[in-house]
Amino acid sequence: MTQERRPSAIGQALLAIGDQWTLLMLQRAFLLHTRRFADWRDELGMSESVLAGRLKELVAGDLLRPSPYREEGRTRTEYLLTERATELWSLLVEIWSWERGWVSRRTGLPELTHDRCGEQTDVELGCAACLHAPVTARDTETFRGSATFAQVAVARHHRRTVRDDVARDPLSYFPETFELLGDRWSTVVLAAAFLGVRRFADFQSELGMAPSVLSDRLRRFTELGVFAAGASDGGRPRYLLTDKGLAFFGVFAFVVDWGQRWYTGPPGTDLRITHRACGEPFRPYLRCLTCGEPLARTEVRFLLGDRAPHRAPHRAPHRAAIPQAIAEAGLPRSPLP
Repeated sequence: MTQERRPSAIGQALLAIGDQWTLLMLQRAFLLHTRRFADWRDELGMSESVLAGRLKELVAGDLLRPSPYREEGRTRTEYLLTERATELWSLLVEIWSWERGWVSRRTGLPELTHDRCGEQTDVELGCAACLHAPVTARDTETFRGSATFAQVAVARHHRRTVRDDVARDPLSYFPETFELLGDRWSTVVLAAAFLGVRRFADFQSELGMAPSVLSDRLRRFTELGVFAAGASDGGRPRYLLTDKGLAFFGVFAFVVDWGQRWYTGPPGTDLRITHRACGEPFRPYLRCLTCGEPLARTEVRFLLGDRAPHRAPHRAPHRAAIPQAIAEAGLPRSPLP
């Protein structure tokens, strides 16, 4: 692929994680310490061919690392989270928080406990540069390079899929998250909205989308309550982010931050988010809504009832990385187990 046609860093990130099965596999690796083929298959109800394909992609993308072990005289393989993957924990928690606040569910989400204060809590978004929190979309400005949208909206590896039994599974993400994150055009429509694009003609001009495709995405976002359509001065509709849409900014910010730290795109394809209060590039981090302390990967856990993690008997749990945003903010690191 030539330099000019290569996706932006964000486009590459979305190719790596913008798939429901992929995110659910990573989520199970974090929450249940799932590491083995059979455990993912049984936990998620995936077909073996789909699972094998996703594992191959996660290994090739440096998100999982194969590790051989001996069991009953045979050599088998388990898959460990890499450093690149462990940094996704904050994105997964932010998705949990958004769905908890904005998506109606038949089955409730598990509660998050912050071990430092011992409370069941929620999270809020903060700026790692100045440690101010909460930070919302209205507290930031987003700027783009000239080719960002064209090279974010790259064709994904897989068609968008939705689990049939998602309503009964308290750990699974609902389709609403993937309407915003897992579709090649939805993410750039959302990005354009955060950049202040409001009118149909402006979306089409900025994104280069076919009118029928753009109409479909705007309709879906309006039905989800992420956009609200209002009349402009010329009588044509303007699409404004609702509170629900603005609340998705945290997920968007973590995708942008993670993607642009781990992938390199062609010149001019970056997105730059600035925190107005401090004037610095916005580096998102999460803090506990109860005690106000920054969250570290090793200090949060979800209450999963009787669903014990799948722990391999022959090795200790994988050592997870401390969030990069916390480290760069100069905050003390918690000792790893």
